Amino acid sequence: MANALTSVRLLLVAPFAFFMARGDKQSAIFALLVWCVALLTDFLDGALARRRGLTSAFGETFDHTSDFLFVTSGMFAGAYRGAFPWILPVLIVAAFAQYVIGSYRMNRRPKLRGNKLGRYNGMLYFVPPCMEAVTRLGAGFLKPVLIVLVWLLVASTIVSMGQRLTLGGSVENFPSGPAKK
Repeated sequence: MANALTSVRLLLVAPFAFFMARGDKQSAIFALLVWCVALLTDFLDGALARRRGLTSAFGETFDHTSDFLFVTSGMFAGAYRGAFPWILPVLIVAAFAQYVIGSYRMNRRPKLRGNKLGRYNGMLYFVPPCMEAVTRLGAGFLKPVLIVLVWLLVASTIVSMGQRLTLGGSVENFPSGPAKK
């Protein structure tokens, strides 16, 4: 069931990109609706898998990949319209590639290994497309906040990638959550 919820998010990638690429209010409404469904599936899939004891390396990778594709589709579509600077979606692609390659190749482990800053970035990447759609619906006062957030995400993504490079991607060097015994 958890992977089915993640699949729904994956199916929402194309519609989200379509609605984010258009600058009209009606598309903003549909983008927000798609975004809400995607966010709901993201909250529910992991909780469901953990509750049922069905977590797996595949499920985690599938979840992160679906999140990545959903967010970057919206970011690239927004960048196409000039709503976001191109550097942010490009950096997200580079950071995700580094995350996957570092986890599977460098650490030689069958599971993704993240860092705390990368985890927070991954959650915050969902915010700019939502804020941009809300600004299209008349909340123009959010535009300066959106600009600051986007550039903070650019900076924190670069820092996160630097941590991964300088610390060798070792999960012991930057825990992604509470220590497990």
